[in-house]
Amino acid sequence: MQRFFSTKMPGVNFVMNVLVFSLIGLLPVLLVYVMRAPGFASALMDGGPALSRFLRQVLTNGLPVIFIVNYVGFFLFAMLKAKDTNSRDPAVFILFDVITRVALFLVLHAFNYVLSASWFGSFGGSRATALSVVAPTLARSALFENISGVYLYATLVSALPLYVTAAGKSAILRPIFDLFPKKMGAVSVALLAFLSAAVCLTATAAVILRLLS
Repeated sequence: MQRFFSTKMPGVNFVMNVLVFSLIGLLPVLLVYVMRAPGFASALMDGGPALSRFLRQVLTNGLPVIFIVNYVGFFLFAMLKAKDTNSRDPAVFILFDVITRVALFLVLHAFNYVLSASWFGSFGGSRATALSVVAPTLARSALFENISGVYLYATLVSALPLYVTAAGKSAILRPIFDLFPKKMGAVSVALLAFLSAAVCLTATAAVILRLLS
């Protein structure tokens, strides 16, 4: 992964690699989501408004969210691999990514929903309605109950390289690392970190929903 994401590579190449890996992360999860929803695949294959709305949702909301979250994750990965970061415990990178990941999902979904209401007339054209559905939508995303869950798990493509690398080098995470078989330690810690991010997103959205009720 280091040859695709480095602090020394041209910015355009870095951005293009993020876009490619974002699509690689998105398409399989999106396919699973479509196939597991009864009648959804056939409705999309018929074309028409259902397909156009679906593609618009993915291209104007999903892909930008995935790209930005992945950009941050891959940039942190590149920084972690740089020599000048060796003085820091890599656990800091995981913590920062988890916090940033949750914040970006909330802010970007709110921003995109408002734009969808203004530009496409979604949510009845009401910005207030658009904002009101952000929290309940994200509260169920970790359970893969809506398409926001697709976007969440599609960002695993940037989380795993960062978390695996950080977990393998972190003295702070060593006690957790040692609980698992040697070859699976870093991957197991990485998956736990990603699941923690998903849980934090769900909890944060649930708290916001309760406060607004």
